[in-house]
Amino acid sequence: MLETTTSEQHGAPASVEEQELRGITRIVGEIHWLLLTLVLLYLVFGGVEEERDPTILGAFLYAVFFISFRYVKFHNAESRAKIAIETWGMIAFITWVLWFTGKLESPLLGAYLLAVITASLTLGKLTTFFEVGLIAACFVFLGGSESTEKLTSLVFIRAVVVQLAPVLIVAYVTTMFSGGIRYGFSQVKAISETDPLTGMLNMRGFASATGRLFGIAKRHTRPASVVMFDSDNLKPVNDIHGHEAGNTLLKTLATTIRKELRETDVPARYGGDEFIAFLPDTPAIGALDVAERIRASVAALRLASGSKLIETSVSIGVASFPEDGQSIDALVVLADRAMYNAKRQGRNRVCHQSDEVPLALPSTG
Repeated sequence: MLETTTSEQHGAPASVEEQELRGITRIVGEIHWLLLTLVLLYLVFGGVEEERDPTILGAFLYAVFFISFRYVKFHNAESRAKIAIETWGMIAFITWVLWFTGKLESPLLGAYLLAVITASLTLGKLTTFFEVGLIAACFVFLGGSESTEKLTSLVFIRAVVVQLAPVLIVAYVTTMFSGGIRYGFSQVKAISETDPLTGMLNMRGFASATGRLFGIAKRHTRPASVVMFDSDNLKPVNDIHGHEAGNTLLKTLATTIRKELRETDVPARYGGDEFIAFLPDTPAIGALDVAERIRASVAALRLASGSKLIETSVSIGVASFPEDGQSIDALVVLADRAMYNAKRQGRNRVCHQSDEVPLALPSTG
């Protein structure tokens, strides 16, 4: 049976992107609290009296801002745009605090690094360096009390560049690390969800890919079909010609199935000599037509094994939403039964789940 998440059971399957964003937003929430704690600790142990009231007011407004984003669910879903808004709020709060605690001489100037790290981990290189530019503008703003002549002096520009350099370095290094980690995870995920012999998705990958597609079909009452394939002669090929010939047969079947499917369809290796495909926006009649084309293509194959040509065929079962089942698991079970019914009827044929002939009950005598 295919695994479904809690959100899928409620009709809103969580994609990999959504699951990643949920993890990221938890980290962003911790960074918000860390920044607030840093500012409050400064006020308790290092701040002077005239700094306290405006800084505490800013901390209060900032807490209201990020708590509304973190914990008040007025938004439908997490998004990178929402995280970008939060980082802008973070930069605004830090600038407010710096204005009242010494401006460019404030010991809290390094707090900008928290905003840069947040952007680097979540928003990508382009947005991160845009925010570094925003921080650079804040540096100039914080130096705005100086005369125009001083602001344009080489000494002031050199001081700003020196202070901004750590921000740039952290932005670059963190973005590179983040990109490397994401690439590594994507590679591990691809390996864990791919069948090494055929290059198709395995059942874990199939469940991940079809969860959202079936959720869309169910939410909008669009047709969808599941097609199951089983090789009729893998065992004799293995026994007579060897496992290498059997592997060639499986790879050829996978290639033939993929050739007859659309880019939007999701084929996978179900296990052993069985394959499966999810066909979104495809009613039963369309799925049966696709299945018949695949059956005919496989039947026309001749695989060379030494001086001999091997004939092959597949038995295929089809089940469709909404008439046959209301979940992806139900469709898989029904398509599997239809496939075995095709085998019982003589193999090398296509059966719809409604064509199933009940198995004879065992004798009790």
